[in-house]
Amino acid sequence: MIVVRRQASLGVVRDQGIPLRCHFSFRTYTNPACGCCGRLRALNAATSAPGEIYRIGPEASIDILTWLLDGALSTSVEGFPAECIGVGGLHAVSTGEGVSRLEWRAGADGATFLQFWFLPDEEGGEPSQETRLAFPALEDGGFRILASGFPEDDPEETQDITDGSPVTIRSRSRLMDACIPAGEGACYDTTTGRALYLIVVSGRVTIGNDMLAAGDAAAVTGETTMTVIADENAVVLLADTAASETVI
Repeated sequence: MIVVRRQASLGVVRDQGIPLRCHFSFRTYTNPACGCCGRLRALNAATSAPGEIYRIGPEASIDILTWLLDGALSTSVEGFPAECIGVGGLHAVSTGEGVSRLEWRAGADGATFLQFWFLPDEEGGEPSQETRLAFPALEDGGFRILASGFPEDDPEETQDITDGSPVTIRSRSRLMDACIPAGEGACYDTTTGRALYLIVVSGRVTIGNDMLAAGDAAAVTGETTMTVIADENAVVLLADTAASETVI
């Protein structure tokens, strides 16, 4: 089953003064039909003015992944060193038993970013932070893993950790991206009992009989294979997570 969320249908809230476009119920936005997608609890698109700070907390038992579309971000998370993220970079925080303060400050040209909130498989534990300031240029074609809670997606112990390696999260989920040239496709295979949530970052794509433009998204459940065809050059992000709590 495919359920499409058009950008115009997303919830709109102001959190700490920052406007958010929310795919699922979040803060003051409540939509019983769009509570979550499996272990993906929240997905918010945010735009910050130059120097503006998006501040949240306290937060516990949640993995927050921040992926930068445009501009620059610097991070400040209680107990961890500050980091600066470039376009296409990823910042991951597993809040574990609790983090009282998390901040993301926009650079001189502002920032546009997506935040994915995943429910971990087990609550508690020590908080952790992992950052990829930027990933290597994405090759045209299939999906690349940016973050994963699957041990088999980690580099072998004998390999060096590089900026191209996925960050580790505490949910058995994946966050991926793909750059698909016009007229070509990207295919992703998963297992039964999973939920997929795809968001179009740029361009236009087709999934099944549905066309999605930039900012649109689609939840796919009950399928083990998904094929995305680019109607024009496109960049997409894809979350793969357990479907047991799918509400959308």
